[in-house]
Amino acid sequence: MKKKQEEQVRLKGQLKLYMQLPMVMAILLIAVNVWIFSIDRHAGMVMFIFVIVYIGMIIFLYLYGRAGIVKDLVEFAAQYGIVQNTLLKELALPYAILLENGKVVWLNERFEEILGKRIGDVYISKLIPELNTSIFPKEENDIVEMDVYYEDKEYKAELRKVSTEGFNEMGSLMELPGDREYFIAVYLQDVTELNQHIRASEEQRLVAGLIYIDNYDEVLNSVEEVRQSLLIALVDRKINQYISKVNGIVRKMENDKYFIAVQKIGFKEMENDKFSLLEDVKSINIGNTIPATLSIGLGLSADAYSQSYNYARVAIDLALARGGDQAVIKACNGITYYGGKREQTAKNTRVKARVKAEALREFMTVKDEIFVMGHKLTDVDALGAAIGVYRAARTLEKKVHIVINEVSASLRPLYSSYENNPDYPEDLFLTSSEALEMASESSMVIVVDTNRPMMTECEGLLKISKTVVVLDHHRQSADNIENAVLSYIEPYASSSCEMIAEVLQYIVDDIKIPKLEASSLYAGIMIDTNNFAYRTGVRTFEAAAFLRRCGADITLVKKMFRDDMESYQVKAAIISSAEVFCEKYAIAKNLCSNAESPTILGAQAANELLEINEIKASFVLTIYNGRIYVSARSIDEANVQVIMEKLGGGGHINAAGAQFEHTDIDKAVAEVKRVIRTMLEKGDI
Repeated sequence: MKKKQEEQVRLKGQLKLYMQLPMVMAILLIAVNVWIFSIDRHAGMVMFIFVIVYIGMIIFLYLYGRAGIVKDLVEFAAQYGIVQNTLLKELALPYAILLENGKVVWLNERFEEILGKRIGDVYISKLIPELNTSIFPKEENDIVEMDVYYEDKEYKAELRKVSTEGFNEMGSLMELPGDREYFIAVYLQDVTELNQHIRASEEQRLVAGLIYIDNYDEVLNSVEEVRQSLLIALVDRKINQYISKVNGIVRKMENDKYFIAVQKIGFKEMENDKFSLLEDVKSINIGNTIPATLSIGLGLSADAYSQSYNYARVAIDLALARGGDQAVIKACNGITYYGGKREQTAKNTRVKARVKAEALREFMTVKDEIFVMGHKLTDVDALGAAIGVYRAARTLEKKVHIVINEVSASLRPLYSSYENNPDYPEDLFLTSSEALEMASESSMVIVVDTNRPMMTECEGLLKISKTVVVLDHHRQSADNIENAVLSYIEPYASSSCEMIAEVLQYIVDDIKIPKLEASSLYAGIMIDTNNFAYRTGVRTFEAAAFLRRCGADITLVKKMFRDDMESYQVKAAIISSAEVFCEKYAIAKNLCSNAESPTILGAQAANELLEINEIKASFVLTIYNGRIYVSARSIDEANVQVIMEKLGGGGHINAAGAQFEHTDIDKAVAEVKRVIRTMLEKGDI
């Protein structure tokens, strides 16, 4: 019986070939022996005896040595298995085997050392919560890598799905479900020390930065001449002390410009105290009537220090474009803003307006066709600014089109005065589709009253034209129009119409502006300043005076923008629905979606809510066209732009907005409240 069992043991693979090789050699020797015998019988007989002896030895070894070979192979396999098990159990790398539900089947000594104890039949997620079944690999070739933490150590975990098909037939101690014959293999790599070195290296990386004094000339002019050097010395001292406190260096490049370099650990300290230098400098008072404000731009790049400096230059330009008095951090993964609580001081000089006007004239001169557009849901300021650009281009004898897709009820009186007017071409106003058909690479596109491409009436025009100009008074955001050949953004300006009114004075000498167009520009200023009550400066009234000299009719403007009874009742309903949040913020819902221009009425209601005592800012939410529009307004105690930026919007320090891509107004109100509460807790507003 035993002999029959041994005969059933068959060799295969390379070992079988190795055992059969002597028999093949015997056949070859027989063939050689026949050949030799045919040549020489005596030599053939000698060769024949040798072959017989060789074959006999092979038969003997094959019959009697085969069992010994099998025995040795079995012993080697057993010893090899013991060595494997020993090596795996004593492997320096922590290794464990889990069932598909996360239960531990086996783990080596190193894994037990990490856990600090021997564990029995437990789930791995009870010991290391990150290693739960939700992250287990689903496919056999999948590898899941993740960082896990246990006690005070950091580990990099790798999980693999190991197939054990046929396990149930071979195993006698455990049976797996038929459709789940696999284990989850887990091994850990201790990366605590490596991560410490990485963090240390990262903390020592240098961050480049630029600091500008926003209103250098204005601050100096606001103090006695003998104290001017003292004022600048105090500002220098504040900056040097602040940067030295975080172990950074400062170099003064110009009277109002500084270059700084700090380690990233120092930058984190600056970020944690929300760049208190901004407030420290504003506290300097030696008789100056205007407080000094700073703009800070910092660049973080993992590639090179030169790239960090380039980022810092972009950041400082963005800080200045947003009105100053803030810190802007540009990194590879985005842009972060701090500060910006103060309105920028308007500069009395018009040098910048003249330079921009001359550049605009040069671009217009070489173009035959010009497209002008504002933001979606065009308002009076956007249309008035577009009309101003139209007059500048017509003075240079250029063909102009204004892109408007939707005319609101509040805009219709002004729009109609041009639409059926024989003094203006029939194709003055175009829709987006019409503009896209007519535009070409040689066309010029001028964007007014917005600097965000997604907010323009026709974003496709920006991609077609190679000559794009931006004229706006809103603070610049991170997603601004990037391909503009000329960008004139002045956050201190009350409105885009104010900026265009200044530009028109330098386009050509003694420009003639028709009464209707002057009234349109005047209306834009009046609407955006709420009848010259908010955000007005010296240059605002100078622009209004220029338009009045050109024939702007105030009475016509007042009549054109009077409310009808229905609109007035809608605004009254919005105001009556307002609730006061945190004792200082009015939040109202505009549920009258059947009104002709609900978003305009919401903005007007937000302005009305500011008339209530103790209200710092107002927010009106309006459902319109399948989404919710938020109109935010403030006087001077809150920066609604930074609040709206948290909701994906933007705007001006006193007038901003945002949109929700849904119509659940209660959910939107809750989100506005959450942002306000969070920013109050952090001291951001």
